[in-house]
Amino acid sequence: MNARLATIILFVQDLQLLRNFYVENFNLKIIEEDPVWILLDAGSAHIGLHKIGDQYIERIEADQTFSNNIKIVFDIDTDIESARNELISKKVEMREIKTFENYPFRLCDGTDPEGNVFQLKSKK
Repeated sequence: MNARLATIILFVQDLQLLRNFYVENFNLKIIEEDPVWILLDAGSAHIGLHKIGDQYIERIEADQTFSNNIKIVFDIDTDIESARNELISKKVEMREIKTFENYPFRLCDGTDPEGNVFQLKSKK
């Protein structure tokens, strides 16, 4: 079997908040949209935003964010410091820029409004 990543789905509390976050900050284009589902074009793969079902949303406390083991990595074509500063100016939580010896990229992690981790990746 050969496999190719097609879509990463995030289950979200506030569909419109996450839609706006990814469209406005990363210029992702909307492919599909309905009241419980949004599919975004993220280049070589898609990001699906799926509203958490009502039977589960009632168990979530207001303003609760989640901890998970998924990180969405975005290759960016701009200076990583400028991109980081722009996101910080929009009140997006961003960590420090880092790199590793013999690694040709600079990296910077951030979190979306529901606590999902993303990373900016830029060539040195």
